Amino acid sequence: MTQQKYRIERDSMGEVRVPADALYGAQTQRAVENFPISGLRMPRLFLRALGLVKAACARVNGELGGLDTEMAGAIERAANAVASGEYDHHFPVDVFQTGSGTSTNMNANEVIARLASEALGRPVHPNDHVNRSQSSNDVIPTALHVAAALGVDEQLLPALRLLAALIERRAGALGEVVKTGRTHLMDALPLTLAQELGGWAAQVRYGIDRLEASLPRIHELAIGGTAVGTGLNAPEGFGDAVAKALAETCRLPFRRKPNLFEALSAQDAAVELSGQLRVIAVGLMKIANDLRWMNSGPLAGLSEIRLPALQPGSSIMPGKVNPVIPEAVCMVCAQVIGNDATITVAGQSGHFQLNVMLPVIAYDLLQSIEILASAATLLADSAVEGFAVNDERLRAALDRNPILVTALNPVIGYDRAAEIAKRAYAEGRPILEVAREMTDLPDDELRRLLDPHRLCGTG
Repeated sequence: MTQQKYRIERDSMGEVRVPADALYGAQTQRAVENFPISGLRMPRLFLRALGLVKAACARVNGELGGLDTEMAGAIERAANAVASGEYDHHFPVDVFQTGSGTSTNMNANEVIARLASEALGRPVHPNDHVNRSQSSNDVIPTALHVAAALGVDEQLLPALRLLAALIERRAGALGEVVKTGRTHLMDALPLTLAQELGGWAAQVRYGIDRLEASLPRIHELAIGGTAVGTGLNAPEGFGDAVAKALAETCRLPFRRKPNLFEALSAQDAAVELSGQLRVIAVGLMKIANDLRWMNSGPLAGLSEIRLPALQPGSSIMPGKVNPVIPEAVCMVCAQVIGNDATITVAGQSGHFQLNVMLPVIAYDLLQSIEILASAATLLADSAVEGFAVNDERLRAALDRNPILVTALNPVIGYDRAAEIAKRAYAEGRPILEVAREMTDLPDDELRRLLDPHRLCGTG
């Protein structure tokens, strides 16, 4: 085995051994040694946002005279390279670290400083130059908001719009298919498949509305607040200019938060967004479970639809095929709901002028956004689009559904209708046959009253 080579780096606490080929320096190495906890690293989306924030800060520092033009340009280029993902393997700090995310901010500062120094041919300092006019306390919450906004805009909203549109398209083709409705998992009045799917689509559309309603708070950034919200060591207008630069780069309406003390001490906007993700997860779990129930069988279950057969379902039972996509979606939803619980607790950790659970908020929020987007896309492409309808099974169940007798209530009364329903169920006969025997209503009137399409409001 090749022996690991090291170099000596120094910071305000003294000397540290750092891997010779690492772009980071002493403070990152201390964090690696201090937090050997989970092996989880800050997500790609967060590192992208952090790089973009550092690039915007360098540009504004150059424009405001805080850095010379050459150094500002070198830092900006290095930060954009970090944003692109080129140097992710130089970000080894665990998610479970200092609550401000200082270790990750310094990791970025050190990597960017090293890259800029090599490009410039003269020293670039991680704190004095890369972190100029900034603090971990405003950079990390800013990167959190930028990452969340990008994830929602680029991943989650398109996935949810795809799912809603596909459900609506399938519903449009199934308007004439009538099935037995269910309440309490028991037979109820009929409805069309289009009506059932329309309910799903509405859930997804409401989820989109909820996300869009929360985004204005996510678009507000903490940058410019520096350590406690006063903006000490940042030039006047710095936060506004950085927010404007990020808005231009990301093509999103970022702006500096009006109250920077709230921006640093509270993560209410992230908690709000997480709550909306939880609602979406609850909705997707309902849709996924409906699909599982409708697909159940093929002999002893409902067997109303057939989901696409994607893989063998058992290591011991030949021929068994399981609803793997809805199952995976339900697991994603459970994870998102759990993430929201973590974010809720973490959001309460805004003690005085700083929230001290920023890294875990960022990790869980971004994970929820990314896995919900993937789950929504999978549900659309691999379940909703390809399911087939078992028309014969639907018709047979509908004909024998005793609840159809509800349509006779206004004519013969609830008690008499209940007697017909009980007899039809006991004898396993269609309601129409039993109603002919137990009422004196004309056959054409019975057929009209018991027409499933009329009961759905479509006939």
